[in-house]
Amino acid sequence: MSVTGSRRSASLPVPTPSRSGVALLCSSESGDSFDVCLRLSRDALTIQKLDVVCTDGSEPKANHRTVVLRRQVAGGLGLSIKGGAEHNVPVVISKIFKNQVADQTGKLFVGDAVLQVNGINVERCTHQEVVHLLRTAGDEVTLTVRYLSEVPSFLKLPLGSPGLDQNQASSPLFNSGFHLNGNNTAPPPSPSANEPKYEKRWLDAVCLPLRMARVSRRRAGSDKLRSNCFELFSPDVSSSSVLQFCSAAESSDWLQAIAANIGELTQESIKMLNKSSSSDDQIVHMGWVCEAPENSAPCRSSAFRFLALRGPYFYIFRRPPVGATDWGKPETTYNLYEVLFKVHKLWLAEDCWLQARLFLGLHGSPEQPDGDPLCFSILVGHGQSHTFRVELASDLATWDKSFQRAVFLEVQRVGSKSYMCSSQGSVLSFTLDFGSGFTCSDVTSKAVLWRYKFSQLKGSSDDGKTRVKLLFKNADSNQIEMKELEFANLTAVLHCIHSFIAAKVASMEPGFLCGQSLAPHISS
Repeated sequence: MSVTGSRRSASLPVPTPSRSGVALLCSSESGDSFDVCLRLSRDALTIQKLDVVCTDGSEPKANHRTVVLRRQVAGGLGLSIKGGAEHNVPVVISKIFKNQVADQTGKLFVGDAVLQVNGINVERCTHQEVVHLLRTAGDEVTLTVRYLSEVPSFLKLPLGSPGLDQNQASSPLFNSGFHLNGNNTAPPPSPSANEPKYEKRWLDAVCLPLRMARVSRRRAGSDKLRSNCFELFSPDVSSSSVLQFCSAAESSDWLQAIAANIGELTQESIKMLNKSSSSDDQIVHMGWVCEAPENSAPCRSSAFRFLALRGPYFYIFRRPPVGATDWGKPETTYNLYEVLFKVHKLWLAEDCWLQARLFLGLHGSPEQPDGDPLCFSILVGHGQSHTFRVELASDLATWDKSFQRAVFLEVQRVGSKSYMCSSQGSVLSFTLDFGSGFTCSDVTSKAVLWRYKFSQLKGSSDDGKTRVKLLFKNADSNQIEMKELEFANLTAVLHCIHSFIAAKVASMEPGFLCGQSLAPHISS
Protein backbone atom coordinates (compact mmCIF):
# COMPACT_ATOMS: atom_id res chain seq x y z
CA MET A 1 0.00 0.00 0.00
CA SER A 2 1.25 3.47 -0.78
CA VAL A 3 2.37 5.63 2.11
CA THR A 4 0.41 8.47 0.60
CA GLY A 5 -2.94 6.93 1.53
CA SER A 6 -6.26 8.37 0.44
CA ARG A 7 -6.96 9.73 3.93
CA ARG A 8 -3.87 11.90 4.07
CA SER A 9 -4.46 15.57 3.50
CA ALA A 10 -1.95 18.32 2.91
CA SER A 11 -4.12 20.68 4.94
CA LEU A 12 -3.78 18.62 8.11
CA PRO A 13 -1.48 20.14 10.74
CA VAL A 14 1.92 18.44 11.10
CA PRO A 15 3.89 19.28 14.26
CA THR A 16 7.47 20.47 13.81
CA PRO A 17 9.68 19.38 16.74
CA SER A 18 13.40 18.49 16.31
CA ARG A 19 12.31 16.09 13.59
CA SER A 20 8.87 15.15 12.31
CA GLY A 21 7.26 13.38 9.41
CA VAL A 22 4.42 11.15 8.29
CA ALA A 23 4.66 7.36 7.94
CA LEU A 24 2.56 4.23 8.07
CA LEU A 25 2.21 2.28 11.30
CA CYS A 26 1.83 -1.41 10.47
CA SER A 27 -0.22 -3.66 12.73
CA SER A 28 1.44 -7.04 13.33
CA GLU A 29 -1.91 -8.55 14.36
CA SER A 30 -4.23 -7.52 11.53
CA GLY A 31 -1.64 -6.73 8.88
CA ASP A 32 -3.31 -3.35 8.24
CA SER A 33 -1.49 -0.03 8.20
CA PHE A 34 -2.59 3.52 8.82
CA ASP A 35 -1.18 7.02 8.70
CA VAL A 36 0.70 8.36 11.70
CA CYS A 37 2.74 11.44 12.42
CA LEU A 38 6.21 10.90 13.93
CA ARG A 39 7.85 13.31 16.34
CA LEU A 40 11.47 12.48 17.15
CA SER A 41 13.08 14.14 20.13
CA ARG A 42 16.36 13.38 21.84
CA ASP A 43 14.76 11.03 24.37
CA ALA A 44 11.70 9.53 22.66
CA LEU A 45 9.79 8.86 19.48
CA THR A 46 6.16 9.95 19.74
CA ILE A 47 3.65 8.38 17.38
CA GLN A 48 0.52 10.44 16.76
CA LYS A 49 -2.75 9.24 15.26
CA LEU A 50 -5.31 11.40 13.51
CA ASP A 51 -8.52 11.84 15.51
CA VAL A 52 -11.53 14.16 15.68
CA VAL A 53 -11.77 16.53 18.64
CA CYS A 54 -14.35 19.05 19.77
CA THR A 55 -12.72 22.46 19.85
CA ASP A 56 -15.11 23.90 22.48
CA GLY A 57 -14.09 21.26 25.03
CA SER A 58 -17.52 19.67 25.37
CA GLU A 59 -16.71 16.45 23.51
CA PRO A 60 -16.85 13.31 25.68
CA LYS A 61 -13.72 11.21 25.92
CA ALA A 62 -15.21 8.43 23.77
CA ASN A 63 -15.63 10.96 20.95
CA HIS A 64 -19.08 9.69 19.95
CA ARG A 65 -20.99 12.28 17.97
CA THR A 66 -24.59 12.63 16.92
CA VAL A 67 -25.11 13.95 13.40
CA VAL A 68 -28.53 14.74 11.96
CA LEU A 69 -28.91 14.58 8.16
CA ARG A 70 -31.97 15.78 6.29
CA ARG A 71 -32.75 13.86 3.14
CA GLN A 72 -32.69 15.75 -0.12
CA VAL A 73 -35.58 15.95 -2.53
CA ALA A 74 -33.93 13.31 -4.74
CA GLY A 75 -33.74 10.95 -1.78
CA GLY A 76 -29.97 10.97 -1.22
CA LEU A 77 -28.03 11.71 1.96
CA GLY A 78 -24.86 12.90 0.19
CA LEU A 79 -22.50 10.22 1.50
CA SER A 80 -20.99 6.83 0.68
CA ILE A 81 -20.18 3.95 3.01
CA LYS A 82 -17.88 0.92 3.02
CA GLY A 83 -17.50 -2.18 5.16
CA GLY A 84 -19.90 -4.35 7.13
CA ALA A 85 -20.09 -7.07 9.78
CA GLU A 86 -19.89 -9.85 7.19
CA HIS A 87 -16.27 -8.78 6.66
CA ASN A 88 -15.51 -8.22 10.37
CA VAL A 89 -15.05 -4.49 9.83
CA PRO A 90 -17.24 -1.55 10.82
CA VAL A 91 -19.35 0.42 8.37
CA VAL A 92 -17.31 3.55 7.61
CA ILE A 93 -18.16 6.85 5.93
CA SER A 94 -15.93 6.66 2.86
CA LYS A 95 -16.99 9.82 1.01
CA ILE A 96 -19.02 12.96 1.68
CA PHE A 97 -20.54 14.91 -1.22
CA LYS A 98 -20.60 18.36 0.38
CA ASN A 99 -22.35 20.02 -2.55
CA GLN A 100 -25.18 17.50 -2.20
CA VAL A 101 -25.79 17.73 1.56
CA ALA A 102 -29.01 19.69 2.02
CA ASP A 103 -28.73 20.05 5.80
CA GLN A 104 -26.42 18.67 8.45
CA THR A 105 -26.45 19.18 12.20
CA GLY A 106 -23.15 18.28 13.86
CA LYS A 107 -19.97 17.37 12.00
CA LEU A 108 -19.39 14.33 9.81
CA PHE A 109 -15.94 13.21 8.61
CA VAL A 110 -14.60 10.67 6.17
CA GLY A 111 -13.36 7.86 8.37
CA ASP A 112 -16.30 8.00 10.81
CA ALA A 113 -17.64 4.59 11.86
CA VAL A 114 -21.45 4.42 11.90
CA LEU A 115 -22.56 3.13 15.31
CA GLN A 116 -26.31 3.86 15.24
CA VAL A 117 -28.94 4.87 12.66
CA ASN A 118 -31.97 6.59 14.28
CA GLY A 119 -31.08 4.92 17.58
CA ILE A 120 -30.67 1.43 16.08
CA ASN A 121 -27.26 -0.12 16.80
CA VAL A 122 -25.63 -1.16 13.52
CA GLU A 123 -22.19 -2.18 14.78
CA ARG A 124 -22.97 -5.84 13.99
CA CYS A 125 -25.03 -5.21 10.85
CA THR A 126 -24.01 -6.19 7.35
CA HIS A 127 -23.33 -3.66 4.65
CA GLN A 128 -26.67 -4.20 2.92
CA GLU A 129 -28.57 -3.99 6.22
CA VAL A 130 -27.05 -0.55 6.94
CA VAL A 131 -27.80 0.59 3.38
CA HIS A 132 -31.42 -0.50 3.80
CA LEU A 133 -31.73 1.36 7.11
CA LEU A 134 -30.32 4.54 5.61
CA ARG A 135 -32.61 4.38 2.59
CA THR A 136 -35.75 3.81 4.68
CA ALA A 137 -34.90 5.95 7.70
CA GLY A 138 -37.17 8.85 6.74
CA ASP A 139 -36.50 12.43 5.81
CA GLU A 140 -34.42 13.11 8.94
CA VAL A 141 -31.65 10.61 9.72
CA THR A 142 -29.81 10.70 13.04
CA LEU A 143 -26.38 9.05 12.95
CA THR A 144 -24.19 8.23 15.93
CA VAL A 145 -20.62 8.05 14.71
CA ARG A 146 -17.07 7.76 16.00
CA TYR A 147 -13.96 8.71 14.07
CA LEU A 148 -11.63 5.77 13.33
CA SER A 149 -7.96 6.67 13.25
CA GLU A 150 -7.11 3.06 12.34
CA VAL A 151 -9.20 2.34 9.27
CA PRO A 152 -8.41 -1.08 7.70
CA SER A 153 -6.28 -0.52 4.62
CA PHE A 154 -8.61 -2.23 2.12
CA LEU A 155 -11.44 0.14 3.12
CA LYS A 156 -9.36 2.98 1.69
CA LEU A 157 -9.41 1.54 -1.85
CA PRO A 158 -11.51 3.69 -4.20
CA LEU A 159 -13.75 2.42 -6.97
CA GLY A 160 -11.83 1.54 -10.09
CA SER A 161 -8.59 0.76 -8.25
CA PRO A 162 -6.02 -1.12 -10.38
CA GLY A 163 -6.37 -4.89 -10.16
CA LEU A 164 -10.05 -4.90 -9.21
CA ASP A 165 -12.51 -6.76 -11.41
CA GLN A 166 -16.14 -5.76 -11.80
CA ASN A 167 -17.32 -8.27 -9.17
CA GLN A 168 -14.91 -6.81 -6.62
CA ALA A 169 -15.97 -3.26 -7.44
CA SER A 170 -19.59 -4.10 -6.69
CA SER A 171 -18.69 -5.81 -3.41
CA PRO A 172 -20.10 -4.31 -0.19
CA LEU A 173 -16.49 -3.64 0.79
CA PHE A 174 -16.49 -0.78 -1.66
CA ASN A 175 -18.45 2.44 -1.97
CA SER A 176 -22.22 2.18 -1.82
CA GLY A 177 -22.70 5.81 -2.66
CA PHE A 178 -25.00 4.91 -5.54
CA HIS A 179 -27.56 3.86 -2.90
CA LEU A 180 -27.37 7.06 -0.89
CA ASN A 181 -26.40 10.01 -3.08
CA GLY A 182 -28.95 12.57 -4.29
CA ASN A 183 -28.91 15.02 -7.17
CA ASN A 184 -29.72 18.24 -5.30
CA THR A 185 -26.78 20.62 -5.61
CA ALA A 186 -28.00 23.23 -3.13
CA PRO A 187 -25.18 24.41 -0.79
CA PRO A 188 -25.41 23.43 2.90
CA PRO A 189 -26.60 26.07 5.35
CA SER A 190 -24.17 27.74 7.75
CA PRO A 191 -23.86 25.91 11.08
CA SER A 192 -25.45 27.41 14.16
CA ALA A 193 -23.19 29.24 16.57
CA ASN A 194 -24.42 26.97 19.39
CA GLU A 195 -23.47 23.74 17.63
CA PRO A 196 -20.25 21.96 18.64
CA LYS A 197 -17.25 22.57 16.41
CA TYR A 198 -15.08 19.62 15.38
CA GLU A 199 -11.75 19.30 13.63
CA LYS A 200 -9.12 16.67 12.88
CA ARG A 201 -5.95 16.79 14.94
CA TRP A 202 -2.84 14.68 15.48
CA LEU A 203 -3.06 13.25 19.00
CA ASP A 204 -0.28 11.45 20.89
CA ALA A 205 -0.96 7.69 20.83
CA VAL A 206 2.38 6.01 21.66
CA CYS A 207 5.56 7.38 23.19
CA LEU A 208 8.57 5.06 22.89
CA PRO A 209 11.55 6.00 25.08
CA LEU A 210 14.83 5.72 23.21
CA ARG A 211 17.19 5.08 26.11
CA MET A 212 18.21 1.40 25.75
CA ALA A 213 15.74 0.95 22.84
CA ARG A 214 16.72 -0.83 19.62
CA VAL A 215 15.77 -0.92 15.95
CA SER A 216 15.64 -3.76 13.43
CA ARG A 217 15.07 -3.83 9.68
CA ARG A 218 14.23 -7.54 9.73
CA ARG A 219 10.94 -9.31 10.26
CA ALA A 220 10.36 -10.94 13.64
CA GLY A 221 11.63 -14.53 13.69
CA SER A 222 13.25 -14.11 10.26
CA ASP A 223 16.44 -12.83 8.67
CA LYS A 224 14.52 -11.32 5.74
CA LEU A 225 14.79 -7.56 5.34
CA ARG A 226 11.63 -5.48 5.44
CA SER A 227 10.83 -3.25 2.50
CA ASN A 228 11.25 0.47 3.26
CA CYS A 229 10.53 0.01 6.93
CA PHE A 230 11.97 -0.95 10.31
CA GLU A 231 10.76 -1.95 13.76
CA LEU A 232 11.45 0.08 16.90
CA PHE A 233 11.46 -1.90 20.15
CA SER A 234 10.92 -0.56 23.65
CA PRO A 235 13.85 -0.93 26.10
CA ASP A 236 12.38 -4.11 27.62
CA VAL A 237 11.46 -5.46 24.13
CA SER A 238 7.89 -6.03 25.38
CA SER A 239 6.37 -3.76 22.72
CA SER A 240 7.34 -2.50 19.29
CA SER A 241 6.15 -0.40 16.37
CA VAL A 242 6.71 -1.21 12.70
CA LEU A 243 7.08 1.98 10.65
CA GLN A 244 6.92 2.07 6.85
CA PHE A 245 8.07 4.93 4.62
CA CYS A 246 7.71 6.07 1.02
CA SER A 247 11.20 5.03 -0.01
CA ALA A 248 14.26 3.11 1.17
CA ALA A 249 16.16 6.39 1.41
CA GLU A 250 13.57 7.92 3.76
CA SER A 251 13.48 4.73 5.83
CA SER A 252 17.27 4.73 6.12
CA ASP A 253 17.27 8.43 7.05
CA TRP A 254 14.79 7.87 9.89
CA LEU A 255 16.54 4.71 11.08
CA GLN A 256 19.89 6.48 11.32
CA ALA A 257 18.35 9.48 13.09
CA ILE A 258 16.73 7.24 15.70
CA ALA A 259 19.87 5.10 16.03
CA ALA A 260 21.97 8.24 16.56
CA ASN A 261 19.71 9.36 19.42
CA ILE A 262 19.84 5.89 20.97
CA GLY A 263 23.63 5.99 20.70
CA GLU A 264 23.87 9.38 22.40
CA LEU A 265 21.64 8.23 25.25
CA THR A 266 23.71 5.06 25.62
CA GLN A 267 26.91 7.06 25.92
CA GLU A 268 25.23 9.27 28.50
CA SER A 269 24.26 6.19 30.52
CA ILE A 270 27.83 4.85 30.28
CA LYS A 271 29.27 8.11 31.64
CA MET A 272 26.80 8.14 34.53
CA LEU A 273 27.60 4.52 35.48
CA ASN A 274 31.36 5.09 35.20
CA LYS A 275 31.20 8.00 37.64
CA SER A 276 30.06 5.63 40.37
CA SER A 277 32.40 2.76 39.40
CA SER A 278 36.03 2.07 40.25
CA SER A 279 38.76 2.57 37.67
CA ASP A 280 38.96 -1.22 37.18
CA ASP A 281 35.23 -1.57 36.53
CA GLN A 282 34.64 1.02 33.82
CA ILE A 283 32.23 0.42 30.94
CA VAL A 284 33.84 0.79 27.52
CA HIS A 285 30.73 0.11 25.45
CA MET A 286 27.32 -1.54 25.60
CA GLY A 287 24.28 -1.92 23.38
CA TRP A 288 21.76 -4.16 21.64
CA VAL A 289 22.61 -6.77 19.03
CA CYS A 290 20.80 -9.72 17.49
CA GLU A 291 22.34 -13.13 18.13
CA ALA A 292 22.13 -15.69 15.35
CA PRO A 293 21.46 -19.31 16.35
CA GLU A 294 24.47 -21.61 16.54
CA ASN A 295 25.30 -23.46 13.32
CA SER A 296 22.44 -21.50 11.63
CA ALA A 297 19.91 -23.97 13.01
CA PRO A 298 16.73 -23.56 10.90
CA CYS A 299 14.48 -24.44 13.84
CA ARG A 300 15.74 -21.48 15.88
CA SER A 301 15.27 -17.81 15.20
CA SER A 302 17.54 -14.91 16.07
CA ALA A 303 17.25 -13.42 19.54
CA PHE A 304 17.99 -10.00 20.98
CA ARG A 305 20.94 -9.72 23.31
CA PHE A 306 22.38 -6.78 25.23
CA LEU A 307 26.19 -6.79 25.29
CA ALA A 308 28.54 -4.89 27.57
CA LEU A 309 32.30 -4.46 27.77
CA ARG A 310 32.89 -3.65 31.41
CA GLY A 311 36.02 -4.07 33.51
CA PRO A 312 37.50 -7.56 33.08
CA TYR A 313 34.43 -9.12 31.48
CA PHE A 314 32.44 -9.36 28.31
CA TYR A 315 28.76 -9.57 29.38
CA ILE A 316 25.77 -11.05 27.54
CA PHE A 317 22.33 -10.09 28.90
CA ARG A 318 18.78 -10.82 27.80
CA ARG A 319 17.72 -7.37 29.03
CA PRO A 320 19.70 -4.19 29.71
CA PRO A 321 21.01 -4.09 33.30
CA VAL A 322 19.18 -1.37 35.20
CA GLY A 323 20.50 -1.63 38.75
CA ALA A 324 23.66 -2.92 40.41
CA THR A 325 22.08 -6.31 41.08
CA ASP A 326 21.33 -6.77 37.36
CA TRP A 327 25.03 -6.65 36.55
CA GLY A 328 25.46 -9.70 38.76
CA LYS A 329 22.87 -11.69 36.79
CA PRO A 330 24.10 -11.88 33.18
CA GLU A 331 23.25 -14.75 30.90
CA THR A 332 26.98 -15.32 30.23
CA THR A 333 30.30 -13.68 31.05
CA TYR A 334 33.75 -14.21 29.55
CA ASN A 335 37.20 -12.99 30.54
CA LEU A 336 38.06 -10.31 28.00
CA TYR A 337 41.64 -11.40 27.41
CA GLU A 338 40.44 -14.93 26.55
CA VAL A 339 37.94 -13.77 23.92
CA LEU A 340 38.71 -13.22 20.25
CA PHE A 341 36.68 -10.62 18.35
CA LYS A 342 36.15 -11.28 14.64
CA VAL A 343 34.36 -9.04 12.12
CA HIS A 344 32.57 -10.99 9.40
CA LYS A 345 32.16 -8.17 6.89
CA LEU A 346 32.94 -4.52 7.37
CA TRP A 347 32.44 -2.64 4.12
CA LEU A 348 33.18 0.82 5.45
CA ALA A 349 33.29 2.43 8.87
CA GLU A 350 30.62 4.84 7.72
CA ASP A 351 26.91 4.51 7.08
CA CYS A 352 27.03 6.05 3.61
CA TRP A 353 27.59 2.64 2.01
CA LEU A 354 24.60 1.10 3.74
CA GLN A 355 22.50 4.17 3.00
CA ALA A 356 23.40 3.97 -0.69
CA ARG A 357 22.51 0.27 -0.78
CA LEU A 358 19.18 0.97 0.87
CA PHE A 359 18.48 3.80 -1.56
CA LEU A 360 19.19 1.53 -4.52
CA GLY A 361 17.21 -1.33 -3.01
CA LEU A 362 20.21 -3.69 -3.02
CA HIS A 363 19.06 -5.75 -0.03
CA GLY A 364 19.98 -9.16 -1.37
CA SER A 365 22.96 -8.59 -3.64
CA PRO A 366 25.70 -11.24 -3.86
CA GLU A 367 28.09 -8.93 -1.97
CA GLN A 368 25.93 -8.95 1.18
CA PRO A 369 23.19 -11.61 1.14
CA ASP A 370 20.43 -11.51 3.73
CA GLY A 371 21.92 -14.52 5.50
CA ASP A 372 25.24 -12.77 6.07
CA PRO A 373 24.58 -9.16 7.11
CA LEU A 374 26.72 -6.87 9.26
CA CYS A 375 27.99 -9.39 11.83
CA PHE A 376 30.79 -10.05 14.28
CA SER A 377 31.68 -13.16 16.25
CA ILE A 378 32.99 -13.75 19.75
CA LEU A 379 35.25 -16.82 19.91
CA VAL A 380 35.80 -18.21 23.39
CA GLY A 381 37.35 -21.26 25.04
CA HIS A 382 36.80 -24.88 23.95
CA GLY A 383 35.72 -23.76 20.46
CA GLN A 384 32.58 -21.96 21.62
CA SER A 385 31.38 -18.92 19.71
CA HIS A 386 28.58 -16.37 19.46
CA THR A 387 27.58 -14.52 16.29
CA PHE A 388 25.91 -11.13 16.59
CA ARG A 389 24.27 -8.88 13.99
CA VAL A 390 24.04 -5.09 14.02
CA GLU A 391 21.96 -2.74 11.88
CA LEU A 392 24.50 -0.10 10.80
CA ALA A 393 28.07 -0.28 9.57
CA SER A 394 29.06 2.33 12.15
CA ASP A 395 27.76 0.02 14.90
CA LEU A 396 30.08 -2.70 13.64
CA ALA A 397 33.04 -0.32 13.57
CA THR A 398 32.22 0.89 17.08
CA TRP A 399 32.11 -2.64 18.51
CA ASP A 400 35.43 -3.41 16.82
CA LYS A 401 37.18 -0.33 18.24
CA SER A 402 35.54 -0.73 21.64
CA PHE A 403 36.65 -4.34 21.93
CA GLN A 404 40.25 -3.39 21.12
CA ARG A 405 40.07 -0.69 23.77
CA ALA A 406 38.52 -2.95 26.41
CA VAL A 407 41.09 -5.73 25.87
CA PHE A 408 43.96 -3.25 26.00
CA LEU A 409 42.75 -1.83 29.32
CA GLU A 410 42.22 -5.29 30.81
CA VAL A 411 45.65 -6.59 29.77
CA GLN A 412 47.23 -3.50 31.28
CA ARG A 413 45.25 -4.03 34.48
CA VAL A 414 46.09 -7.74 35.03
CA GLY A 415 49.70 -7.37 33.87
CA SER A 416 50.28 -11.12 33.62
CA LYS A 417 48.40 -14.38 33.26
CA SER A 418 49.60 -17.93 33.97
CA TYR A 419 48.31 -21.29 32.67
CA MET A 420 49.17 -24.81 33.73
CA CYS A 421 50.58 -26.96 30.93
CA SER A 422 52.72 -30.00 30.31
CA SER A 423 55.72 -30.82 28.13
CA GLN A 424 57.43 -34.20 27.83
CA GLY A 425 55.70 -35.46 30.97
CA SER A 426 56.60 -32.43 33.12
CA VAL A 427 54.03 -30.08 34.65
CA LEU A 428 54.91 -26.49 33.79
CA SER A 429 53.59 -22.97 34.31
CA PHE A 430 53.26 -20.86 31.16
CA THR A 431 53.12 -17.11 31.90
CA LEU A 432 52.27 -14.15 29.70
CA ASP A 433 53.61 -10.88 31.10
CA PHE A 434 52.77 -7.52 29.53
CA GLY A 435 56.23 -6.21 30.34
CA SER A 436 58.58 -9.15 29.80
CA GLY A 437 56.77 -11.50 27.38
CA PHE A 438 56.69 -15.33 27.56
CA THR A 439 58.02 -17.33 30.49
CA CYS A 440 57.89 -21.05 31.20
CA SER A 441 58.89 -22.47 34.58
CA ASP A 442 58.82 -25.74 36.47
CA VAL A 443 55.87 -25.93 38.85
CA THR A 444 57.75 -27.88 41.52
CA SER A 445 61.13 -26.10 41.60
CA LYS A 446 59.86 -22.72 40.30
CA ALA A 447 62.95 -22.63 38.09
CA VAL A 448 62.61 -20.65 34.86
CA LEU A 449 63.14 -22.96 31.90
CA TRP A 450 63.00 -20.34 29.13
CA ARG A 451 61.96 -16.73 28.51
CA TYR A 452 61.26 -14.79 25.30
CA LYS A 453 60.01 -11.35 24.44
CA PHE A 454 56.82 -10.88 22.44
CA SER A 455 58.89 -9.69 19.50
CA GLN A 456 60.77 -13.01 19.43
CA LEU A 457 57.63 -15.03 18.58
CA LYS A 458 57.92 -15.81 14.87
CA GLY A 459 55.18 -18.34 14.36
CA SER A 460 52.95 -21.01 15.84
CA SER A 461 50.86 -24.03 14.96
CA ASP A 462 48.44 -26.22 16.86
CA ASP A 463 46.45 -29.41 16.45
CA GLY A 464 43.13 -27.71 17.25
CA LYS A 465 42.79 -29.73 20.45
CA THR A 466 45.44 -29.44 23.16
CA ARG A 467 48.91 -29.04 21.64
CA VAL A 468 50.65 -25.93 20.33
CA LYS A 469 54.11 -25.34 18.87
CA LEU A 470 55.61 -21.90 19.46
CA LEU A 471 58.53 -20.74 17.29
CA PHE A 472 60.89 -18.22 18.88
CA LYS A 473 64.00 -16.53 17.50
CA ASN A 474 67.00 -16.80 19.80
CA ALA A 475 68.41 -13.28 20.32
CA ASP A 476 72.01 -14.56 20.58
CA SER A 477 72.17 -17.24 17.87
CA ASN A 478 69.39 -15.93 15.60
CA GLN A 479 68.21 -19.54 15.38
CA ILE A 480 64.53 -20.58 15.54
CA GLU A 481 63.71 -22.57 18.65
CA MET A 482 60.51 -24.59 18.95
CA LYS A 483 58.65 -25.08 22.22
CA GLU A 484 55.81 -27.62 22.27
CA LEU A 485 53.25 -27.35 25.07
CA GLU A 486 49.96 -29.03 25.92
CA PHE A 487 47.03 -27.18 27.56
CA ALA A 488 43.65 -28.26 28.90
CA ASN A 489 41.97 -25.26 27.21
CA LEU A 490 44.18 -24.46 24.26
CA THR A 491 41.72 -22.00 22.67
CA ALA A 492 41.67 -19.75 25.74
CA VAL A 493 45.48 -19.72 25.85
CA LEU A 494 45.80 -18.82 22.17
CA HIS A 495 43.26 -16.01 22.57
CA CYS A 496 45.14 -14.72 25.60
CA ILE A 497 48.41 -14.71 23.63
CA HIS A 498 46.67 -12.76 20.88
CA SER A 499 45.28 -10.25 23.41
CA PHE A 500 48.65 -9.63 25.08
CA ILE A 501 50.48 -9.20 21.78
CA ALA A 502 47.74 -6.89 20.41
CA ALA A 503 47.88 -4.82 23.60
CA LYS A 504 51.67 -4.62 23.36
CA VAL A 505 51.49 -3.40 19.77
CA ALA A 506 48.78 -0.88 20.70
CA SER A 507 50.90 0.48 23.55
CA MET A 508 53.62 1.34 21.04
CA GLU A 509 51.16 3.30 18.87
CA PRO A 510 51.19 6.94 20.08
CA GLY A 511 47.69 7.69 18.85
CA PHE A 512 45.98 4.60 20.24
CA LEU A 513 45.26 5.87 23.75
CA CYS A 514 44.43 9.45 22.82
CA GLY A 515 42.57 8.41 19.69
CA GLN A 516 39.94 6.38 21.55
CA SER A 517 37.97 7.72 24.47
CA LEU A 518 36.90 5.39 27.26
CA ALA A 519 33.31 5.54 25.97
CA PRO A 520 33.62 5.93 22.18
CA HIS A 521 30.93 7.93 20.44
CA ILE A 522 28.62 6.13 18.03
CA SER A 523 28.65 8.04 14.78
CA SER A 524 25.46 8.44 12.78
